[in-house]
Amino acid sequence: MTLTVTRNATEGLGSVSSGNALELRGVTKMFGALAAIEDITLSVRPGERRAVLGSNGAGKTTLFNCVTGDFLPTSGTIRLFGEDVTTFPAYERIRRGLRRTYQISLLFGGLTVTDNVYLACRGVSRGRFSLIRPRKGDPLLTRTAELIEAVNMTAATDTPVSELSYGQQRQLEIALALAGAPRFILFDEPAAGLSPTERSELISILTGLPSHIGFIIIEHDMDVALRVAESVTMMHNGKIFKEGTPEEIENDPEVQELYLGDGHG
Repeated sequence: MTLTVTRNATEGLGSVSSGNALELRGVTKMFGALAAIEDITLSVRPGERRAVLGSNGAGKTTLFNCVTGDFLPTSGTIRLFGEDVTTFPAYERIRRGLRRTYQISLLFGGLTVTDNVYLACRGVSRGRFSLIRPRKGDPLLTRTAELIEAVNMTAATDTPVSELSYGQQRQLEIALALAGAPRFILFDEPAAGLSPTERSELISILTGLPSHIGFIIIEHDMDVALRVAESVTMMHNGKIFKEGTPEEIENDPEVQELYLGDGHG
């Protein structure tokens, strides 16, 4: 199936900028005297797929939290499709096409796969506060089925989320991130805990996303990250350490010493 995603996610908030999808300038986040991230300057083009890599404590998740609005930066600016969103709450960034997955699954375990995806679609639609139950032919139900098929979960449509494997739950989270009209997605360690077969499935899903949707992936599995990304940013001690193509990063001696270890070929 070829997934189609509506491009206008902003509900009248402005057209897509011809500049960068995401632009950070001097972003710093302090927790007391500790700088979790410091002076981060980063630009990502529309449709670009980038991996942000680094050891535990490098500042990767804090960076995501600042981009999504879970944390406000101590200093610096964040622009999303040309608009300064530095002080915007998370829901305003969502309205502008930003989506995110988390390290820990945030799903309704007692509801089915269909119910979870439908609620995600409903939550970013104009009629999200309506109390009218959906009827057969509801466009959101159609969209729900498309998203479930896009992440290869049609066979589990009526399965309660609590009965899904961990890998299936991670796939479902991607479907939720695709609800509405995303323009940029942040994936926070989507391959964590997956089997080799599930990791292959994840790679297929991520590489099959519509070309206009850019994303950043945080991932400890280098094989997954380097296969789905076209550019890589390495972080170390809260700062950007190196940037380059997957091939350049994989073959860099300093990167191998700090992050890949002796077992990586």
